[in-house]
Amino acid sequence: MELIKKIKQAEAEAQELIEKARSEAVAETDEARQQRRRRQEEAETQRKKAIEAAVTQARAEAQQEIETLKADAEQQRRQLRDSVQGKIPAAVNKVVDYLRG
Repeated sequence: MELIKKIKQAEAEAQELIEKARSEAVAETDEARQQRRRRQEEAETQRKKAIEAAVTQARAEAQQEIETLKADAEQQRRQLRDSVQGKIPAAVNKVVDYLRG
């Protein structure tokens, strides 16, 4: 009788240990899921910040390039205008001479 009582008590203790282990495993699994979700959210936030920073930098660099190209184009226009200004009177004279002639 005593042996049966000890066996039943051991089974009950074993069942309690199993339930406790199962409960702890579920809790640890839930915690791991939550941590993974938080890490994913943080990674997504960091990714968005990195994209925003890259876009901002690209816009700034593009704007600077635009300004440089505009300045270069204006300088080329001035140089062309300056080089042509000296030739205009001679060209006008040739046209007038041709029309008179």
